[in-house]
Amino acid sequence: MRLSILSLVFLAAIPVMASANAPMDDLQTELKKANKALADERYSLAFTEYKRHAEKNGLAQFSLGLIEQNGWGRSPNAVAACKWFGRAAHKGIPAAQQFFGNCLAQGIGSPVDGPAAIRWYKAAADRGLVSAACDAGELLIAGKIVVQDVAQGLALCTGAAQAESTPAMMNLAALYSEGGVVAQDLALARFWYTEAAERHVLEAQFRLGLMLTEGLGGEADVLKARFWLEHAAAEGYAPAYLPTAILYANAPLDPATGALSPEDLAKIYMWNSAAKAITQDPAQLAEIARIEALIFKVMPPQWKPDLDQRVAAHLAKFNETQHAPL
Repeated sequence: MRLSILSLVFLAAIPVMASANAPMDDLQTELKKANKALADERYSLAFTEYKRHAEKNGLAQFSLGLIEQNGWGRSPNAVAACKWFGRAAHKGIPAAQQFFGNCLAQGIGSPVDGPAAIRWYKAAADRGLVSAACDAGELLIAGKIVVQDVAQGLALCTGAAQAESTPAMMNLAALYSEGGVVAQDLALARFWYTEAAERHVLEAQFRLGLMLTEGLGGEADVLKARFWLEHAAAEGYAPAYLPTAILYANAPLDPATGALSPEDLAKIYMWNSAAKAITQDPAQLAEIARIEALIFKVMPPQWKPDLDQRVAAHLAKFNETQHAPL
């Protein structure tokens, strides 16, 4: 279980007053034993303790929903999770209101109800969970389960993004990048990817790096592109490995030697090797093999053991999906 994620969700769940009758401190105090059990991965005890307080405690209801949703100590049960999220939503827990909106939008445990989903998203946003406003906005933009209103949907997502919601920033960037219902605007896509990248969203750093490489939405800037792509790669965003290696392979040659600098050469080898370790795509593997063949012609062979060790440590630290700086 990733308790860091759970902690963030709990923070998102905190309104000024968690219910009509009990301040947040009181709700948290009576859940100390349950929270400790969950932190210790004693899931059965945690479930029992949360359920003991679930009649009146919205945070207990929300926690039970998380347990059911994530399958902590049991098989995941989306229907049961949505029932608990619904109860916690009525107790004024913002994250539960957002999650219950998801349940209604997807028809989990009850028929799809777009208008009700939007009401719950807006309730969560009104209590400070600004990303939920963009959830409502996405439904309005899509117009599949509610009457379509692209202008209002964009306004909701833009307001959430301006209020520092990185999911809203990513949603806007994708909408403007892809085009369709929302007119394509690559400059706005690049703007919102930049905003999210500066707030440490790895996918945004990757996509911004590609836009900077290709000159989409503005002037090309290879140095900035490499900065963002390598930042994402160094934090374990695997799709950034190969583009980073390629940019280093195309770095300016050292004027004194007419060759790549030793630092750039090592970077090419490491990022290319990291990409080789995690991809099964034939086209990427062909490009990786081409780069590898070129590197072996110029890289001193005595470098390889140390560089291989650093790549292995990088991949191991992040379990090949979330990866530390090489």
